[in-house]
Amino acid sequence: MTRECSLLLPAVCAALADPRQPCSDDTCLEKLLDWFRELTAADPTAELLQNNPCLAEFLGSVLALPEPSPSTLSFTLRLAGVLAASESRFQHLQQEKLLARLFGGDGPLNSALWEDASVRSGWLEGVHSMMHHQPALDFLCNGGGIDVIFTLQGDPSLFVASAASQLLVHIFTLSVESGTTEPRSTKDPDWPVCAQMIIKHIEDSLHSRSASRIEQSLKLLTSLFGSCHATWTEVLWLGVAKQIESFLTEETVQVQHMLANLFLKMARSPVFSGPESSFWALVTSALEHLTPVQAGPLAVGILRLYKCPQDVRIQALTVLLQPMDCILRAASQPLEYAGLLDESVSDPTTVESLLSSKSTCVSLLCQTLAHLEELMSLVHLPVDLPYTSLLHSLITILQFCNGFLSPASPLGSTISRFLINCFRIQRSALDVVAAFPERKGCAALIGSLLDVLLAYLESPNTSPTVLKKTFRATSRWLVRLQGQSCSNSRWQKKEKILEDVFLVLQKRLCSPCWEVRDSSLEFLTVLIQYLRDQDEFRQSLLSSEVPRLTENLFEDPESYVRASAVTAVGHLAFITYFAPESPGVGDQYNKEHIFAKLQEILSTDPEGFPRRAVISIFTEWLRQGCTGQLEDTEQFVSRVIQTVEHDLDWEVRLRGLELVEIFCTHTVCQFGLPTCPYAPVSSAVTSSIHQNKTIQIFCRAKVFGFLFRSLCDCDKPVGQRACDILLCLSGYFRPVSSLKNSQESGDSPAGHGITWLQRTLRQGSLAQNFPTDGNGVDFQDPESMVLALGTIDFVELRDELNKSSDHMEKSPQSLLQDMLATVGTVEENEADCY
Repeated sequence: MTRECSLLLPAVCAALADPRQPCSDDTCLEKLLDWFRELTAADPTAELLQNNPCLAEFLGSVLALPEPSPSTLSFTLRLAGVLAASESRFQHLQQEKLLARLFGGDGPLNSALWEDASVRSGWLEGVHSMMHHQPALDFLCNGGGIDVIFTLQGDPSLFVASAASQLLVHIFTLSVESGTTEPRSTKDPDWPVCAQMIIKHIEDSLHSRSASRIEQSLKLLTSLFGSCHATWTEVLWLGVAKQIESFLTEETVQVQHMLANLFLKMARSPVFSGPESSFWALVTSALEHLTPVQAGPLAVGILRLYKCPQDVRIQALTVLLQPMDCILRAASQPLEYAGLLDESVSDPTTVESLLSSKSTCVSLLCQTLAHLEELMSLVHLPVDLPYTSLLHSLITILQFCNGFLSPASPLGSTISRFLINCFRIQRSALDVVAAFPERKGCAALIGSLLDVLLAYLESPNTSPTVLKKTFRATSRWLVRLQGQSCSNSRWQKKEKILEDVFLVLQKRLCSPCWEVRDSSLEFLTVLIQYLRDQDEFRQSLLSSEVPRLTENLFEDPESYVRASAVTAVGHLAFITYFAPESPGVGDQYNKEHIFAKLQEILSTDPEGFPRRAVISIFTEWLRQGCTGQLEDTEQFVSRVIQTVEHDLDWEVRLRGLELVEIFCTHTVCQFGLPTCPYAPVSSAVTSSIHQNKTIQIFCRAKVFGFLFRSLCDCDKPVGQRACDILLCLSGYFRPVSSLKNSQESGDSPAGHGITWLQRTLRQGSLAQNFPTDGNGVDFQDPESMVLALGTIDFVELRDELNKSSDHMEKSPQSLLQDMLATVGTVEENEADCY
């Protein structure tokens, strides 16, 4: 331990133990505890305690206080646990008789302070930190501490109860793994003492008639099987399996809702997931006996597993699809549609009864739809879903919700009344519909689905949130539709759909609700991104009023809408005048007009979102090579970065650096310079000529001034990005910079300027305003910039910029300042420190 730390500890201990100035700042105490963890991790011996008796004195002084503050006592318990994590330090504290007074029956357990949840939490955390060796296990079991943890499992504070359960898992695992042999059967007498106590507690709780005690033990087993996959977990399970299985049919104690999570944790463990394991019979029984709401999470979890018996997977799929099957049957005429399933796992009347009540109907369908979306999001789905039938049921649900379907059956009529304008179901169903286009099949239903989606887009009753999800689903299905080859009649159908979409969009872009305008613009942008190469799409878009209305929204009062309008117009430019055969639509889409308009927004908009959108669009234009010949691109980049440089929003400045990086990369590539040290170069002379041309372009575009000023930006990410770009450029120009360095004398004006620049950067001007003096640098002079790139150590600057602030925040000096600020700057504490 450093001398500075040795000087710090007495001051910290005195400040903490001072009853006149109780330290209650949680952030300060947490930082201090982290520091102690680092100290103890570096040296497991007892020297820390032997060389710093103030630590033991501090623990004793807190115990001696008549009424210590809860935060101080909690910190003391946690600190004692950190110190006792090493066996040698544990023995030292034992000799001082401190651990029994802190964690035993004579300590806080029997004081009024135990009523404070932070003290109970501190006790648990202290014990948890201590549990790393056998003497700590013996101390806990022999001193009655294990019974305290059992009690805290039912603590009214959820944080304390959860910590107690996790601690028992840790103790059980440590106890078994510290033993000489692993138990081989439920009758094995070789379970270690601590493990025996926990097993007996679990078994007693499971056989009790107390639902709370049973739930606590089920939570403990769930955590244990989820975190530990050792073979001895099977021995533990065999001892409790029969009792847990009985809960599936138990009517007096309702704990079935706990079983699905337990079985899922076990199914993910290699100990239980073997194809011949008897565990799968229990899963099958659970799928049959749990209610549809309880069985749903278990079913979707099973379907996500790759190692699962096929019959169990089919049964899980059947459970998941039952509500959707019931919807189809309820909405159809008799024998018109067979539904999704050939047979049900459980009695169909159970699902029908849930769908016959509004609260349970909505809850069950929302859960089922969420599970289906979860499965659809998987890249590789381990099971084949009946996609066509499933999409048919989703269309039915959406029609129920907007009142477009009049079912014949009594159950269907009941369900339709529950779902009319139910935005929870609408949102969930649209999420699943949006996930569908990635799946094969369903071509026959695309027309019907798009009709329903258009009805939602047109309806004035569609809420902004549901409308946003409808836009998302519609865009995905339109992209899929455009990607399909089709006959002439189908092409006409596509054209009609696009015309209808743009008619709706014209209306929505004029909505009084800003969320609707914003969602409409986002929808338009997505369509342009994916469909701009399709002739029928371009024709439908440009023949509508959508482009004009979109540009009008540059003046929208809401900044989010202005930003979305900028993005939409920026992408629209790829169709109007960046396309090889641009279908000119008038002077309003002239390139210079749009650039000037966007430049004005970048310069004058009072909100950051539109300005960020502008610089992102400019970057995208540059990335796609849409800014004209190289001379035009120079002017474009120069004008943009001169505006961005003075922007108060650091994200705008950061995105400006991205634009500069793309410009530099494109320019280097255009002149054939290598982008990596291994790329071939035709000759050194050719390379030098190209490098000179390139650096002249960068100087004319004022790139270097922007980069060096960004290097000293007060926002760290900006400085880091600028440094990375300069480091890359120094690699590009290393050959020519080395040549210049050998020819230049150290007394040249450029040399003086670069020396000043490097010294200024090294002296801590990073994260400050860029310095200027009479010895400044001409950032538009190619020779000066070549010399700068070859002289300044950008690797060193990058390391400095990347250095975390923790080296200051966690230093002993910083910690002591925090402590003194918290307890008050009393003179004796200052003297102890200095």
